[in-house]
Amino acid sequence: MSNILVIKHGSLGDIAQACGAIQDISENHKNDEVHLLTTKPYFDLFKKNPHISNVILDKRLPRFNLIYLYSLMKNIKKYKFSKVYDLQNSSRTAFYKRILFPNATKDTWSSTETTLPEGTTKEDFDKDSVLSRFDYQLKSSGITTHHTLSPDFSWSPSDISQIKNYHQLEKYIVLFPFCSPHLTSKKWPYYNDLISMINERLENKFKVVIAPGPGEIKDASNINALCILDNGKALDISQLAALIKDSSFVVANDTGPAHMTAHLGSKGIALFGSHTTPFKVSIERENFKAIQVSELSKLSAEKVFERLSEVIS
Repeated sequence: MSNILVIKHGSLGDIAQACGAIQDISENHKNDEVHLLTTKPYFDLFKKNPHISNVILDKRLPRFNLIYLYSLMKNIKKYKFSKVYDLQNSSRTAFYKRILFPNATKDTWSSTETTLPEGTTKEDFDKDSVLSRFDYQLKSSGITTHHTLSPDFSWSPSDISQIKNYHQLEKYIVLFPFCSPHLTSKKWPYYNDLISMINERLENKFKVVIAPGPGEIKDASNINALCILDNGKALDISQLAALIKDSSFVVANDTGPAHMTAHLGSKGIALFGSHTTPFKVSIERENFKAIQVSELSKLSAEKVFERLSEVIS
């Protein structure tokens, strides 16, 4: 039995996307122990993943923090990993490779860098979809893939029956109107108009709810929807997954919860401007689709409601 390391630091959407790749790695290493290196926001979440034996915390402190770096490398080395699958493919993880396995090929360290197709630049390779890149990386590393292109995030929800009972949630629609402050180009501005349409035209058959993150609770007061919290705090990822899974429909900006919805198999739509494409981020699934426009400010609430009502009315 060998120890195998998978690296996936984040973000939330990337975590959901990587589930299929992690499952394929695990199924191809049935006689080995699969460990995962991740960051604090996803540490407890990954402990629930049935395809992982152990989760290792990377605090991702600055690289010039030599004491921390030495401690982390020492911790990783003690497992004597026979193979590493770098699903983060960042400059930081490339830095880790230079320390841990400086001359390793894809037989030891699987990453975009070590599996890049001959004659292709990383810039060109990165134009392909996220899941296609994972699939190519794993196949080039000797992994038979069955799940990489179809991630399954269904292992992630927790029991939120108390929260649902408190808010009397039965039939409900979840909206995710927020985004990172530095990514305002992803933010669709007409959620309140959409809420009015849902309430009026669907005759209040569905509650409309939002589940703000820790830094979004204050802004949630500007949205005319029921705010779902857990004793005044933002839902954790597993609670959020449960809220999404049990919903009738989800409308979201191109953010982490949209990718969670897609890979939970739930119904919904993601709203895209020109910042990227649904193809590149591999978000469209059987039940989850996207609307893309040149400018989100030009996407009407009427258009979004039409797509929503086609599914749930």
